[in-house]
Amino acid sequence: MTETNPRTELLNALPLREDLRGKSPYGAPQLEVPVTLNTNENTHPVPTEVQQAIVEEVSKAALNLNRYPDREFTELREELAAYLGQGLGPENLWAANGSNEILQQLMQAFGGPGRSVLSFVPTYSMYPILAAGTNTEFIAGQRAADFTLSPESAAAQVREHKPSIVILCSPNNPTGTALEDDVVDAVYQAGEASNSIVIVDEAYAEFARNPATTALSLLPGRPRLVVTRTMSKAFALAGARIGYFAAAAEIADAIRLVRLPYHLSAVSQATALAALRHRSSLLADVEDIKMQRDRIVDELKRLGLQPSESDSNFVFFGGDFDAPALWQELLSRGILIRDVGIAGHLRVTAGTEEETTAFLEAVETHLTQ
Repeated sequence: MTETNPRTELLNALPLREDLRGKSPYGAPQLEVPVTLNTNENTHPVPTEVQQAIVEEVSKAALNLNRYPDREFTELREELAAYLGQGLGPENLWAANGSNEILQQLMQAFGGPGRSVLSFVPTYSMYPILAAGTNTEFIAGQRAADFTLSPESAAAQVREHKPSIVILCSPNNPTGTALEDDVVDAVYQAGEASNSIVIVDEAYAEFARNPATTALSLLPGRPRLVVTRTMSKAFALAGARIGYFAAAAEIADAIRLVRLPYHLSAVSQATALAALRHRSSLLADVEDIKMQRDRIVDELKRLGLQPSESDSNFVFFGGDFDAPALWQELLSRGILIRDVGIAGHLRVTAGTEEETTAFLEAVETHLTQ
């Protein structure tokens, strides 16, 4: 006999939207363990000098917390434009509370009842949740058996489904693989007939093996293209919740129609400004993280596993092993990685050298015992 959760009964008694009934919220396990490598955070601490700069900027902002912040976050958009380059101006930039809110705002503006969003699974698990929250139909597009996505396949699926929005995750989460420009261009052209907004989610762009490969270079002449980024990963600011996009100025104008008033707090703006003005210090750890990522790939291959070549700060791997058993064994040793729900596969964040060593030694022990 299955016991019913009393909270579930209480939830079902509420006048919840029917399309939300039975849905599960997003959530990675949050466990207190010595080595946490399951949520793709930057495990390197924010450098002391950057911490101090953030404190100083936030202290200045605190003097005027009785007033609303700059709702256009003008200084922040200027700094973001300077960071990205590519001929972008502040009118091309928009920011919000993490890239998830950026994606939510885009779906609020371009999705909704009677509209759809297409993405290619397996991919970031928040996409269907954001679609459900905005009452936008989610269409699960298909990848090849090796999780790759070709220009021809992607374009054919766009032409078939005629979605209002297409989301391309590059580097893709959970596989870590990046898309070539020809995939983005093929999707954009295929979406011409349906007037589809094409979003390239580049949350992990700074970790790419070739950082020059970015959809930002495709923005000129493509008014329906949006490139989203975050300061949670390379900038080590997951706790600050700052995301942004670059696009044609009219895309930002569309978002102004749905954004909440003063949605980006003065404290968030001050934190982001301090970080961007000290970006050389913050981004100094990126090369070390890439080194540990490549080390994970090489060592897992040596152990007979099958890791994907990664352009992100994590490694997706499969092979002839019992994935649930390995996950549990690592947890028993105080190491938490991610079971992404794909049979025979796991995902691990590239941490510090010490964290990476602990993970690799534990995997080897499990496989050889």
